[in-house]
Amino acid sequence: MLRSWPRAIAHVDADAFFASVEQAVHPELKGRPVITGAERGIVSAASYEAKARGVARGVPLHHVKKLCPDCVILPSDYETYSLYSKRMFEIMRRFSPIVEEYSIDEGFCELTGLRRLFHCDYRGIAARMQEAILTELDITASVGISLSKSLAKLCSKFRKPHGITAVGGRHIHLLLARTPLEKVWGFGSNTVALLAKHGLKNALDFVDRPESFASNLMGKIGRELWGELRGEYVYKVSAEDADRQLSISKTKTFTPPSADRNYVWARALRNLESACIKARRHGLAARRLVLHLRTQQFEGAGLEAKLVRASSSTNELVPVLAEMFEKIFKPGTLYRATGVVLAELADERPAQFTLFEDVGHALASERAFEAVDEIAERFGKHTIFLADGAVLSEQHAGERGLTAERKSRPLKGETKRQHLKLPLLRFNLRH
Repeated sequence: MLRSWPRAIAHVDADAFFASVEQAVHPELKGRPVITGAERGIVSAASYEAKARGVARGVPLHHVKKLCPDCVILPSDYETYSLYSKRMFEIMRRFSPIVEEYSIDEGFCELTGLRRLFHCDYRGIAARMQEAILTELDITASVGISLSKSLAKLCSKFRKPHGITAVGGRHIHLLLARTPLEKVWGFGSNTVALLAKHGLKNALDFVDRPESFASNLMGKIGRELWGELRGEYVYKVSAEDADRQLSISKTKTFTPPSADRNYVWARALRNLESACIKARRHGLAARRLVLHLRTQQFEGAGLEAKLVRASSSTNELVPVLAEMFEKIFKPGTLYRATGVVLAELADERPAQFTLFEDVGHALASERAFEAVDEIAERFGKHTIFLADGAVLSEQHAGERGLTAERKSRPLKGETKRQHLKLPLLRFNLRH
């Protein structure tokens, strides 16, 4: 057994990642053919339900509608995908301290020597990791385990979706015999054509040739891939942080443009509320807050502020936002868009209060927004909102001929289930 596993490298590959995240965020889409890429006009990702109908990545959307008339086509939400990616890699790090983020939806982790810690074999560790991803993120991932990164990546493709394939040293030849050249990580179309001219048909044919054969045809990369496919640990799993500056951005363009201070402020405040809701949903907090305003002439002005501590509390961030707003808002100027960015995101941790803070008030505010999030989860975002944002509801009500009590018809985006006659949250937020 030990000779079969001198080392164990796992490759975790999320299944139909973008489409799966959309189905996780919108449970009503589960079981339906979902496609992302509406903003590009071609398929960026397709759910397995869509793939079963013949939809493939890169296909123009007008062809997709012929293949699958009942498909759901959505614009790509890269911000949400990045947040899910961050969570997936955090789950992987619970099982191994050495994790490499290879792309937004796949990564490698070093499992060597961890069987004793988890009291199970490497397949069992992978199953636990897979189950945690499904339970916490509501998406599936396939896992491949072998002696090198190249072999692990081949394994993860074998039993998609939600499969586990583990190939130890004694069985590598069986895997390679079933792997056509074009499936090898690092073999492009030109390389495949060159190898085919020398009579090679699969990966096993490649490693059966001497190393000098690979070196003469492909140079250094040929030698490295030859070694990797034979189970040598050539490409190390790098635990260096991918250093992705995750952020949450919320921007809203409105028509007609407005010079009304209260209205433009309400728009910026709504951006902040939306950003904070998403941050809390993913257990993140921002260390930096950015505000930008755009005029009718498409000219922009912005400011950013470093926060005393990482936070996703709307109540804590509003005074900072208000101070920046007062500095950049120009009376008499027509504005057409506002935007807020929560930057330098970190994992949300229990707040560390400063010496002079009113801890009781801060904790009460935190509990209030926990309740706001629970209501939003059940009845829709912004069912309850900060009082300064009431001007937005009043504008919608005026446009639709609603009464002040909103008794006749719900606002745009509300359903009968979401239409609640709840009071506004009122805080003394602006100074």
